[in-house]
Formats: sequence, structure tokens, C-alpha cells
Amino acid sequence: MSSKIPYLLLALAAIILDQISKFWTLANFRYQERFNIIPDFFDWTLVFNPGAAFSFLADQGGWQKYFFLTLALVIIGYLWRGIVKNDFARWGKIGAAMIIGGAIGNAIDRVIHGHVVDFLLFYWQDWHYPAFNIADSFICVGAVLLILDGFSSKHKKDTAAENQAV
Repeated sequence: MSSKIPYLLLALAAIILDQISKFWTLANFRYQERFNIIPDFFDWTLVFNPGAAFSFLADQGGWQKYFFLTLALVIIGYLWRGIVKNDFARWGKIGAAMIIGGAIGNAIDRVIHGHVVDFLLFYWQDWHYPAFNIADSFICVGAVLLILDGFSSKHKKDTAAENQAV
């Protein structure tokens, strides 16, 4: 279990950074208020997302809150099992821990607020990327690491199988 502590700490760091940033934003901004950080590129704002990425299912009647909470719990359980059972190589475990922390951060929002708190807004002229938060960032980077780990691990397994066949 001690070999899993760094992954627990990484997930915990993601949760803490996410929740502190959301707490600060909620304490200092009104809904949809924007503060320009980098002109014509980046604003700090306060918006709420009852849905998932890109406001997927945001306009539903509220059932999506429970759906996304359940989905988060399933994903967290699956990824933690993968870490414990060594299903992933090092980068995959780091990615899984990042996703776990981000998923817990957004799940806390859904339980406390009924929606996810978003505040990072990137844009260029008329194009706006949907606002997101620290948890979302951990989830996205973690997903990339898991994918890269999957390719790397598959390559190693394929190479090992080819070497045994020769």
C-alpha cells in the first residue's frame, strides 16, 4: 500500500487545488462576472455547469447530477483498482490519480452546489472555449497520460510477445 501513497497524494493535491480555487472564485466573483487577465485571450469568470464537459446534458431536468455523480464513482473505483492491481505503468498511474482527483473535485461541487463551478475562460476574437476549472484540467491531462501509457504499455507487450515468438 505504501507504493500507492504518491498517487493518493497526487489525487488529494488535485482536490485541494481545485476546491481552494473554486472557494476563492465563489467568494470574490458574482455569477458571470469577468476579470480580464490577458487581453483578448483569458478571463477569470464565474459560471456554473450542471452538465458535463462542454455543458453536455446541462439543460436536462436535474437527473444528470445523479448520473454524473454515479459515473464519477464508477470511474474513480475502476481507476483506483487499476492503480492497486498495477494495471498501468508509472505514467498511467499518475494519469489515473489525476483523473481521480479531478473527478472527486467536480463531484464535491455537484453534491454541495448542485452544479460544477467553472472559472477559467480562454477565447480569441469571436471564439470562446467553454469555461472550465482546475479539476477539468487534471482530468484532461490525466486522460492524455493514460492514453500515452496505454500505447507505451501495448508496445512493450507486443515487443515482448514478438521476442518470445522468435
